[in-house]
Amino acid sequence: MGKLQEDFEKIWGVIRRVPLGRVATYGQVAAEAGFVKRPRLTAQALAHVPPGMEIPWHRIINAQGKSSMPEGSRGHREQLKRLKNEGVKIVKGKIDLEVYRWRPRSLAPLLD
Repeated sequence: MGKLQEDFEKIWGVIRRVPLGRVATYGQVAAEAGFVKRPRLTAQALAHVPPGMEIPWHRIINAQGKSSMPEGSRGHREQLKRLKNEGVKIVKGKIDLEVYRWRPRSLAPLLD
């Protein structure tokens, strides 16, 4: 297994810990996995999830509390639908991070 694959495994492990009805930002996931200030690594890891691997990808949003997928795209609609089904309220395309952000018991800093 290469270094990048190992990094992805760490990211996926953090994403699996985000509980139902909560969200985490790309930067938060990266920091929690030990990659401070590397939110794009989270996006890369999500883009390379192997077929059949169960990852709650829909719980990962951007620092503004929004989906990073193009508005109106199938992925965007699916993400919002899944979050709503978990009880997350979305107002004008935005999720209130003060209410729904996952707060793990970790010393990793929140960067966004």
